[in-house]
Amino acid sequence: MRRRLIIVFLLPLVLVVTVLGGAFAWSAARSVQQEFYAEQLGDLAYFTTSARQSLLSGSSDAFDGEADRYRSLYGTRIVVVDRTGRPWAPDDAERVIESEEVAAQIALALSGRRGELPQDVLPWQFSDLSLVEPVFDGGDVIGAVVMSASVEVPRAEIVRQWLLTAAVVLAVIGAGLFIVFRLAGWVLRPLRRLDGAMEAIERGDMDARIADETGPAELHHMILMFNRMADEIERVVSRQQEFALNASHELRNPLNALLLRVEVLATDIGEVGAADVEKIREEGARMTRILDTLLGFARRGGQHAAVADVDLTTLVRRRAAAWQEVAARRDVRFVTDGDATVRTLTDAAIVESALDAVLDNAVKFSPDGGRIDVSAVRTAEGCRISVRDRGPGLEPGELDQATDRFWRSSRDQNTPGSGLGLAIASDLLRSVGGRVSVEGAEGGGLRVCFDLPDEERR
Repeated sequence: MRRRLIIVFLLPLVLVVTVLGGAFAWSAARSVQQEFYAEQLGDLAYFTTSARQSLLSGSSDAFDGEADRYRSLYGTRIVVVDRTGRPWAPDDAERVIESEEVAAQIALALSGRRGELPQDVLPWQFSDLSLVEPVFDGGDVIGAVVMSASVEVPRAEIVRQWLLTAAVVLAVIGAGLFIVFRLAGWVLRPLRRLDGAMEAIERGDMDARIADETGPAELHHMILMFNRMADEIERVVSRQQEFALNASHELRNPLNALLLRVEVLATDIGEVGAADVEKIREEGARMTRILDTLLGFARRGGQHAAVADVDLTTLVRRRAAAWQEVAARRDVRFVTDGDATVRTLTDAAIVESALDAVLDNAVKFSPDGGRIDVSAVRTAEGCRISVRDRGPGLEPGELDQATDRFWRSSRDQNTPGSGLGLAIASDLLRSVGGRVSVEGAEGGGLRVCFDLPDEERR
């Protein structure tokens, strides 16, 4: 955004300053040239009067003296030609009039007509100037004066003014660049602070706010609305954390009481129901871990999970075995495969809870006597847990909505459930850096995949 803002402000400034500088440079060049032409024409008029007197007297001594002094001062040669076109002294007069252009101008002057003044040109096209003025006596042309002037001095003046103009243009552009950078910084500073505050809130820092007086007045309202929104978010999150804390605390007491009764019951039934009691103990311990995770989320704002080294293959087999008894009521069986060991750094309770939500759906929508494949494998991107059922599946257009809260396919409206299973699994996986994907399976059914980063990628 800073680059675009600088371009928007700076490009018109550069164009305007460059155009104005170019116009001024051309005007300065024309002014120097016209001033030079005017000076030469004035001097030529003076020497035309002196030449008329010399031609009438037949002696060039006085004229030659003035011409020599003028040449020594300005480096400009002045030659007089008579009505036949023959040059008078100085001795190098032939060199002055040897060009065809000058000869044509002399012929035009001896016919009684003046040549046209030179046109304004660019400095590198500005060549030595030759002017020819006819000398009249009573309406008759008795000769002409030829002036050959060097343009080094006016050309150097034009270059000097052009360099000065370029320096001024660059200075203005530099000043404009400095001002635009400061202006862009002033305008974007509150936006950067706004971006930083939003990132801080995303990380869980609910106290992040922006000073209302920051930046231009046009952004004050937006900053004020952001602060109000942050206050409301902080209140909502605080209420959610309080609810989670209260719920996890209140659920812990009946869960402990239930587990205590199971232990008492285990002493009465002996070896007969020992296996079932052990399963109840495992589920009770898992529920305790879930409550601990919920309590930790509530205390930390859900920003950091209890990361540990977890074998996903063992976790998958354990959860499939836990759901086997529920699935067996409809003759649905679990088949676990995949890699022998898939280890990663994650929160086991979160992954178990997310997997339970998916397994619940798989059992619910599997046909009687069906099969559910559960696997854990290592991929190029990390680790993947896959659950594939043989149920009715979803239409291609419905797959993207499967993880939305309370969404259910129109074909499953009569099936018990709230449409929260995949949404909860997606939220849980996202909290540990994973994601949930839903896709149709070949041969029918649905495949739900958990993608988790491995320990090297975290």
